[in-house]
Amino acid sequence: MAALFKARKALGICVSGCRSLSSLAELPEMHQMMRQTCRDYADRELAPIAGKLDKEHLFPAQQVRELGAMGVMAVEVPEELGGAGMDYLAYALAVEEISRGCGSTGCVVSVNNSLYIGPILKFGTQKQKEQWITPFTTGEKVGCFALSEPGNGSDAGAASTLARQEGEEWVLNGTKAWITNCWDASASVVFATTDKSLKHKGISAFLVPMPHPGLSLGKKEDKLGIRATSTANLILEDCRIPLGNMLGPRGSGFKIAMVGL
Repeated sequence: MAALFKARKALGICVSGCRSLSSLAELPEMHQMMRQTCRDYADRELAPIAGKLDKEHLFPAQQVRELGAMGVMAVEVPEELGGAGMDYLAYALAVEEISRGCGSTGCVVSVNNSLYIGPILKFGTQKQKEQWITPFTTGEKVGCFALSEPGNGSDAGAASTLARQEGEEWVLNGTKAWITNCWDASASVVFATTDKSLKHKGISAFLVPMPHPGLSLGKKEDKLGIRATSTANLILEDCRIPLGNMLGPRGSGFKIAMVGL
């Protein structure tokens, strides 16, 4: 919340003088402020460069850091974990306004908030939240969400990526497809099957740092739009992570994916 006030001051925005706050009177005051702050930032900092970012496939690293300082990269995260401490409505308003200025930047904001941070916030332990959320609230790091697979799409109940336990580690093998943010991400929520016999109830979720031994990325896809955020395959070949990197109970991956989506 405090970051939002600082952002308005830095952008030279006066709450009482905002051109459209009166038309948003049905929203609570803090939500009006979030919407107007993001709208003004999008107009000033994103819209003028959106075409260049998209044409040249340039990840908006500076802008993502600035949005992190505004609290926009972790809207629902409690302030004690480094977030803005607001609600889902505030998040929706922020994504809408940022996307209006630059679709790619809006996509980065969306993936980091809802697909990466969201599952950890809802299902992670306190230790996991401190390790895997707090460093991702500032915009210095972003996360990604690895569910889709070649041939399976985003069918959360059909994960062919496998995870087997060896001693104190999980060993992951498989390929994830169309993973947004992956070339610029510092971690991913990855879904893999831990027990084939249980079908969708045998899928689990894992927290994987990036880069990491056994994890590689495919070529960046040349998409029709939203090209300033990377999209590529995420390839796991005997990728070893600690047992403590499982997110939620074993077999809860399908539920975690459905809640996240």
